[in-house]
Amino acid sequence: MPEKTKTHILATIGPSSASKEVIEQLIDSGADAFRFNFSHGTHAEHKERFEIVRKLSEKKGRHITLIADMQGPKLRVGEFKDGAIDLKEGQEFVLDLVKELGDEQRVTLPHPEIFQAVKPKDMLLLNDGNIRLKVTKCDSTHIWTKVIVGGKLSSHKGVNLPNITLPISAITEKDKEDLKFALKLGFDWISLSFIQKAEDVRQARELIGDKAWIISKLEKPSAITELDEIIQLSDGIMVARGDLGVECPIQQVPVLQKRIVSACRKYNRPVIIATQMLESMINNPSPTRAEASDVATAVYDGADTVMLSAESAAGKYPVEAVKMMKDIITEVESDPLFYRMMDSQRNHQNCVGESDSITIAASDISTCLKNVAAIVTYTSSGLTTFLTARERPNLPILAITPDITVARRLGIVWGAKSFVNKKSFSSYDKIEEIAVKIAVENGFAKSGDHIIITAGFPLGKKGRTNMLHTVYIP
Repeated sequence: MPEKTKTHILATIGPSSASKEVIEQLIDSGADAFRFNFSHGTHAEHKERFEIVRKLSEKKGRHITLIADMQGPKLRVGEFKDGAIDLKEGQEFVLDLVKELGDEQRVTLPHPEIFQAVKPKDMLLLNDGNIRLKVTKCDSTHIWTKVIVGGKLSSHKGVNLPNITLPISAITEKDKEDLKFALKLGFDWISLSFIQKAEDVRQARELIGDKAWIISKLEKPSAITELDEIIQLSDGIMVARGDLGVECPIQQVPVLQKRIVSACRKYNRPVIIATQMLESMINNPSPTRAEASDVATAVYDGADTVMLSAESAAGKYPVEAVKMMKDIITEVESDPLFYRMMDSQRNHQNCVGESDSITIAASDISTCLKNVAAIVTYTSSGLTTFLTARERPNLPILAITPDITVARRLGIVWGAKSFVNKKSFSSYDKIEEIAVKIAVENGFAKSGDHIIITAGFPLGKKGRTNMLHTVYIP
């Protein structure tokens, strides 16, 4: 039987999941896509794992999506003489550009851009937000702070600056080298960290072009102020709840998650929910009830994809984590309330033109016509599939494309199952025949079923969907 869940699973590859055997188990357990974290690992390691996934994809006849996640700027304090210090509430602590080992009174902060951006009363968050410093005064080389929340601070811990837009690019020199490598290797998507504003996405597009699709990770509060523009400039979005939860009041994160998912659906962009989804499964074979509920909530929200980070990259139970995520998705999508919620969230205020009209009509027909087994989208660019996924129909979306690159990229788009077929784009007569053949041979349809076909004419022309056709399978 084919895999019929609509919400996809993105698993991060790391030390716990780098072997061919484990990667194959992850695919068999429900992973539709793999994230390669360029904050860790060498190019040689990423290349080896990339080739393993591509070979397994071919072996299993599936188009597994591969995502290269760029590190982005990492803001960290310098080193301490003794490796760590204890900061006390109320004490003064100085961050400076002096290249000396730190102590109980000061430490190097090797990021001149921060000194240009901060001002008195700003808050600096260290060590994942566990330490809070309030700026009392500052100049071009020193930032004097008062410790609001103290604790142990060790060398090279991270620094977050909520509500401060830094005058730095989201793409570092390291990222540029990693980008060249990832694009040459053939990654399907590039995930950009530290997106602060829409201009960051424009700069990335100049470097990436059409060699890969772009995911913008939303982890900075400043990005939320330009949310609509960032989404429209991107090909996909990731709700990176780790840093977002540090820089925003934590109670706002669930609200922002729903807001971002809704906006992505409005603009036909796939959205990934990430960070701490099954965190306890790093060390335990089962998640907490709260974690299971968190994954379910993301699915009920309408996320295209849910992601595993350390659970699959460094945890003890990577395969079990994917299986658990798949079980939760299956349970939610079998709930009649799920599709009622998806239907209630349909919003056509921004829908104009042929392509929108055809895909909306296809979804509507699927609820009226009896025994509809699938919606088949003929797509050269992926747009028709994006638009169909926006409607969240209670049917698999079979995306037929002449381009294997497009097929591989669609693995994080809600409901999409990709098939490469160039013959179907050669003539109108082939469209019905090949759509039925793919649907039946892959177990999505049988005799007595209908399928709904959408396509664009002239065949193969990108960006236009102007045909809707229903087919009865005798």
